[in-house]
Amino acid sequence: QVQLVESGGGLAQAGSSLRLSCAVSGRTFSWYAMGWFRQAPGKEREFVATIALSGGSTYYGDSVKGRFTISRDNAKNTVSLQMNSLKPEDTAVYYCAARHSISTATIPSSYGYWGQGTQVTVSS
Repeated sequence: QVQLVESGGGLAQAGSSLRLSCAVSGRTFSWYAMGWFRQAPGKEREFVATIALSGGSTYYGDSVKGRFTISRDNAKNTVSLQMNSLKPEDTAVYYCAARHSISTATIPSSYGYWGQGTQVTVSS
């Protein structure tokens, strides 16, 4: 079993930055591709970013490309999401997810483990 706990959410002004972290425990972290998703009220869960096992491959959703950066530290069992140039439309609950696979994925159903989510609210 894998446990994921997100932190770092909160209230931010448009144009500012936030950094989300996800602590992973329970299994060998380096066996899992990791992803970040978000869900705004009344909307479906949206892919944000994903990173491969070694961190050498990353992929981003079109709405965050160039503003967000995903990274991982396999020694500390953490994955982070640096969010810059925040916009009000980035407001959502952000979820960390783990996928026991060598490959990354952008579809929520491809991930077997999820955190509880952390709220990010961006004011204009």
